[in-house]
Amino acid sequence: MTQIIFERAHPFYSPLKILFGPNAIKALGGEARTLGVKKALIVTDLGVLKADLLGPVKESLESAGIAYVIHDQVEPEPPIRCVDAATAQFKSEGCDLVIGIGGGSCLDVAKGVSVMATNTGGVLDYCGIDLVRKQGAKKILIPTTSGTGSEVTRVFVVTDETDHTKKVVNSLYALADIAIVDPLLTLTMPPKITADTGMDALVHAIETYVSIGATPFSDILAERPIQWIAQYLPIAWAKGSNLEARYFMSLAATTAGLAFASGGLGAVHALAYPIGTGYHLSHGRANSVMLPHVMRYNLPGNPEKYAAIASLMGKEIEGLSDPEAALLAVEAVEELLTTLQIPFHLHEYGIPKEGLPRLVEGAMKFSRLFIPNPRDLKEEDVFSIYEQAY
Repeated sequence: MTQIIFERAHPFYSPLKILFGPNAIKALGGEARTLGVKKALIVTDLGVLKADLLGPVKESLESAGIAYVIHDQVEPEPPIRCVDAATAQFKSEGCDLVIGIGGGSCLDVAKGVSVMATNTGGVLDYCGIDLVRKQGAKKILIPTTSGTGSEVTRVFVVTDETDHTKKVVNSLYALADIAIVDPLLTLTMPPKITADTGMDALVHAIETYVSIGATPFSDILAERPIQWIAQYLPIAWAKGSNLEARYFMSLAATTAGLAFASGGLGAVHALAYPIGTGYHLSHGRANSVMLPHVMRYNLPGNPEKYAAIASLMGKEIEGLSDPEAALLAVEAVEELLTTLQIPFHLHEYGIPKEGLPRLVEGAMKFSRLFIPNPRDLKEEDVFSIYEQAY
């Protein structure tokens, strides 16, 4: 491992600026003004409106003299048409700033609007790595959940409704100009969304930590989120008004996002994507279901790191070999899922056993994510993992 670290350069990606902390949202207007913009398109969804989270956004923009219009039609696991509709409004209204506020779907659509505001063609033309040709419109991203870390990553994910698959745009031009992370905006999250998004953040931290693409940056940025999520996610789930828990969950999600932006993801995401699109599970829930099963398969590929995960999640590993301690990491994750009342077997979601070949077919479309995974996978391995998960 040390030899690999010395033999390659390590990238680190992040927004130009991150504002973190309670009431950070009050700085929005001033930050927008520093970008030299005049009119913003606020990209969000009806859930954010119903939770009355736009009040401080509007107040801050108005106090800074920044005009705005609202696009509130973002859908979960957003189809490409969501980006197209919001981009059309951005252009017709003469906007020069995109503000994404909400969960990962809202932030991803905002990134898509930014890119498509200045580039020709359609979103599908830019799916892949570094295919976006021009810098996008200015963008400020504001999460209201503690999960995706999209506010600090260089990717956005959309659903292609023609073949019911996820498509990913990976570009430096998808990075936010400014990310504003205010834990107070997460206080109204219901327990189920708290659990699903929190587990999504844990998956990000764990996958990048054990990835063969891990860097010194991603290791540092993944370790503390694993520890924080194990400690604070049950509290945030049980008592949503607990500000300390919400604070550390917001910090964990953003930091884990920074980690995987540099270190990459793995097989959990590859196997979760077809579950989400095929059976309408949220991204965080699909990741949650597959996490312990993929971890168990991966253990031989990086027992040292999985042993460290067990320790970070509160397991006593002194005197154990790395393979013995690594098993406790899976146990810790399953205990956390049980506490959060998240079932982690496919049949518990009404997924039929005869549907497994279809899931395998879908997962193989994301075999690029097997490259950084700590253990190689062939098609029969993917089927075996789904069988264990069933």
